[in-house]
Amino acid sequence: MNRIERLASGLDDALLVTGLVNVRYLTGLESSNAAVLVEPDANATLYTDFRYAEAAADIDGVTFHRTPRAVVPALAELLSGRRIAVEASHLSLASADTLREGGVALVSTTGVVEALRAIKEPGELDAMRRAAAISDRVYEELAEQPFVGRTEAELAWWLEQAWHEAGADGPSFDAIVAFGENGARPHAKLRDVPIPEGTLVVVDAGCSVDGYASDCTRTFFTGQPEGRLREIYDLCLQAQLDALAAIHPGASGRDVDAASRVAIEAAGMGEKYGHGLGHGVGLDVHEEPNMRPESDAVLAVGNVVTVEPGIYLAGDVGVRIEDMVVVTEDGCERLTSVTKEPVVVG
Repeated sequence: MNRIERLASGLDDALLVTGLVNVRYLTGLESSNAAVLVEPDANATLYTDFRYAEAAADIDGVTFHRTPRAVVPALAELLSGRRIAVEASHLSLASADTLREGGVALVSTTGVVEALRAIKEPGELDAMRRAAAISDRVYEELAEQPFVGRTEAELAWWLEQAWHEAGADGPSFDAIVAFGENGARPHAKLRDVPIPEGTLVVVDAGCSVDGYASDCTRTFFTGQPEGRLREIYDLCLQAQLDALAAIHPGASGRDVDAASRVAIEAAGMGEKYGHGLGHGVGLDVHEEPNMRPESDAVLAVGNVVTVEPGIYLAGDVGVRIEDMVVVTEDGCERLTSVTKEPVVVG
């Protein structure tokens, strides 16, 4: 079955897909203004305006209906009198009101298309392997770059250019480069402050290939990897290795997350690891499934997830080590494979 047929097989009501990434996943159309209506019998109608009409008309397996630029008001008229399921996470309250006022009875759903996206097809895995290979190459080149005396912003700009030079479409998200106390902020903002010797530098970055993302984090030493900094680095690495060993089909996101906390909690630093272990990756950098303490996700073959424990000492330093992996029949396969041995940069 194709994607629309798989989606339709689980529908009771026609589903109006308005999340633009979900529209792209189902139809292949990249657009800033589109929706697709999928019927339980697998008939699908793609709605968009003049700007995307030519591309939409060329898509096999869907009926194209050209609308004015205001797609939702047009749909309110076209679907009046019908009962339609909608994506609650993607349809704004204003748009929902417009549809209701037009006579459309709405049924709220969440995560229906995202559940399909969570299991990657061979072609998707191929794109993600290519993105991960580029990521590995760029990280290896980054390790040869001077760090000391350059700013976080300068290194982030180097990464921006490196993705393109290595053959990626571009970055999959804004890179994080954070040394010292800034590295203790999981979502640190770039600074124009020179990187000193004797600290840790967290680099979290990824690229996009054919729309699919990579996501990888490494923590670099600007001095000898020894003493207290080496201890927390090794502790974080052990936590990551423990989590990787816990991944297999049928494992719960909650349990894999818990496996990543054992060593850190035993060292008395549990409160320094405040975020979830990881998340799904695909067309979005953050998608299903997730692995965190409250997760109800169950891992399945074909899931691609990040494994990224961190230790954050406020006002001091942070460490995060992240790989992107695909769940396999007997565990997981690392897609990002650049070294996790301590790397000293100049």
